[in-house]
Amino acid sequence: MAAKKEISGFIKLQIKGGQANPAPPVGPALGQRGVNIMEFCKAFNDKTKSLAGKPVPVEITVYKDKKFDFKIKSPPASYYIREAAKLKSGSQEPGRNIVGSITKKQAEEIAKQKMNDLNAIDLNEAVKIIAGSARSMGIEVKE
Repeated sequence: MAAKKEISGFIKLQIKGGQANPAPPVGPALGQRGVNIMEFCKAFNDKTKSLAGKPVPVEITVYKDKKFDFKIKSPPASYYIREAAKLKSGSQEPGRNIVGSITKKQAEEIAKQKMNDLNAIDLNEAVKIIAGSARSMGIEVKE
């Protein structure tokens, strides 16, 4: 039986796909745990080439021997929603001020891309979650 690696900590970051570098926030977060920063940046950038420029949440597990593993999640729903509505940002006053809209079809597309990270049983549930996120950004979902 292989000995289980001892975990020394978790780090959650959001880095643009293919653009991890030793500058903050990546360098300091990994450096204080003793992780080889360049090794992480290289591995992350290789894995996220297809998501270039998109914000990619990553969960890094650091082990006692300074080795690490990481899981990449899909970009945040808000990113996809803004992209679909062609907006730079959501409403400053969601609920009062509607700044844009997306179609139900667009919400469905976003839900399909996010399905692995969403806590939903099926696509309909996932679409509801995305619609809720859009509403909280001041963006309405039209039929």
